[in-house]
Amino acid sequence: MLIIPAIDLKEGCCVRLLKGDFSRETVYSKNPLEMAGYWQKQGAQYLHMVDLDGARDGKPQNLSIIKEIASSLDIPVQLGGGIRSLEIIDLYLKAGVDRVILGTLALEAPKVVKEAVKKYGPERVVVGVDGRRGKVAVKGWLEDSDIDVAHLIKEMKEIGVKTFVYTDISKDGTLEGPDIAGLASLNKIDQIDVIASGGVSSLEDLKELKEIGIKYSIVGKALYTGDLSPDLKKLQEEL
Repeated sequence: MLIIPAIDLKEGCCVRLLKGDFSRETVYSKNPLEMAGYWQKQGAQYLHMVDLDGARDGKPQNLSIIKEIASSLDIPVQLGGGIRSLEIIDLYLKAGVDRVILGTLALEAPKVVKEAVKKYGPERVVVGVDGRRGKVAVKGWLEDSDIDVAHLIKEMKEIGVKTFVYTDISKDGTLEGPDIAGLASLNKIDQIDVIASGGVSSLEDLKELKEIGIKYSIVGKALYTGDLSPDLKKLQEEL
């Protein structure tokens, strides 16, 4: 399994939210560029970033620092948050982002997602599915829909999407363990890769994800609090 450290950007800082609540944030660094370099030095092979302001506002809000991070690292970066048009997808890919993560767009404008997959290829377009009580949440997790998580994934698969980031919002930032049952179910859908996100607090959590066939896990808070060793090379070896 590949462990992917996360950097969530809010007002130019590296933060973590509790269950996606913008009023319950913890600032872990005021220098995201330095933090990105730190994770690369610790052995990260990939970096996950979210523009939280962009997710809330529906347009890029941390573009300059995202560009700076993408251009300074030797490892690829994936980015989500507020990416709601082909123009913004193009902007980020040209800025050095390896692949974009589309959330709200997948629910509200699937034709745009299909066009993006056709234009840029499935290796550069990921769909982020954020669930709350089995339903998809959108717009920075501020709004719930009536669409089932599995239903949306299957719809996106039909239009060519191959990689999905699944986050159980109730687990995110809690260190209570990932949604093993939900992830196991989604991982049974043929011909897709599921990236687990939210709730990982220990090496045991990661081993449990690996046991159900998950190949990629985004880890945020546990790395910042020290619940998991920041030595990503060592963590990978222990898995």
